[in-house]
Amino acid sequence: MHLNFEFKARCAHPDELEAKLQSRSPRFVGEDAQTDTYFHVPNGRMKLREGNIENALIHYVRHNTAGAKQSDVILYTHEPDARLKAALTAALGVKVVVDKRRRIYFVDNVKLHFDRVAGLGTFVEVEAIDLDGSIGVEKLQEQCREYAAFFGIQDSDYMSESYSDLLMQKQK
Repeated sequence: MHLNFEFKARCAHPDELEAKLQSRSPRFVGEDAQTDTYFHVPNGRMKLREGNIENALIHYVRHNTAGAKQSDVILYTHEPDARLKAALTAALGVKVVVDKRRRIYFVDNVKLHFDRVAGLGTFVEVEAIDLDGSIGVEKLQEQCREYAAFFGIQDSDYMSESYSDLLMQKQK
């Protein structure tokens, strides 16, 4: 398990924020067309991410609060295989599916996403990641505050819910 401290914010002009990020010499990973299939689980959230860059089974526990928040993550990366999705679907049932285009960057241990989510709009997401416990939660919090200020994120921009929650609310 690793520790993330992260925030997601609505972003009317993601191209402007992405251009601003270039001043920090980020490492561009690429643009990924991702499908996140969320499954019914008794604790936390579990999703299967299928993309051309990232493919992972992800279980995480995170509270729905606005602003930067802690997320406890178990990430299992794998090669694409339709049998995994079929097994998870048969065993757990699909809760919701999120389709997005994600532009992915890294600056040191901070992962930055510029997302265009079908049915929801555009967002910026910042994940300060501590893979082995060497960074600590205080530094992760500081990194999130720094990027929020850098991007000019206002309190009203922060999203407390996940994309999956927002899509399920729209379906009701």
